[in-house]
Amino acid sequence: MVKPTSLSNQFLIAMPTLADPNFSRTVTFLCEHSDQGALGIVINRSLDMTLGEIFEQMEIDASQAAHADAPVYQGGPVQNDHGFVLHEPLGNWQSTLPVTETVGLTTSQDILQAIAEDRGPDDWLVALGYAGWGPGQLEQEMSENAWLNGPADTSIVFRLPEAQRWQAAAQKLGVDLGTLSGDAGHA
Repeated sequence: MVKPTSLSNQFLIAMPTLADPNFSRTVTFLCEHSDQGALGIVINRSLDMTLGEIFEQMEIDASQAAHADAPVYQGGPVQNDHGFVLHEPLGNWQSTLPVTETVGLTTSQDILQAIAEDRGPDDWLVALGYAGWGPGQLEQEMSENAWLNGPADTSIVFRLPEAQRWQAAAQKLGVDLGTLSGDAGHA
């Protein structure tokens, strides 16, 4: 049996016809993908919440925080009461899933404390919740033409305005989302 290719460190780009309100017009950074399922963070859907509010809820002193007004993202519909920090460089935090040699996904409070004190990673995105798929679920959705996938680009994640990320991720693949059909072709 051929081992499936991992889609870790790739973007999942929602096709224009994807109607699921959790994922319509989203870009998801896939952090982990195996035969056990997949986990990712939606990078282009901010919440009506700031990082300062997260600091306050967690009783982190943010009186000197330069990033208190930064947006918090809806990382996905799973465990949306838990925080996740997608960041670069990888660093040495208490609970980090290394995605690449330079990118990590951290769930421990120490990274938020460091961000509040301006000693955190160079680039980061704070999200509540994550996108998750069970074994074979993502592959099934891809075969149904719900998603495009391609290599992740941290400059899209960390440097582009949120409103430009969906189109930019597709353009990186040479795809204009405005010209796509919702019909899948299978030979």
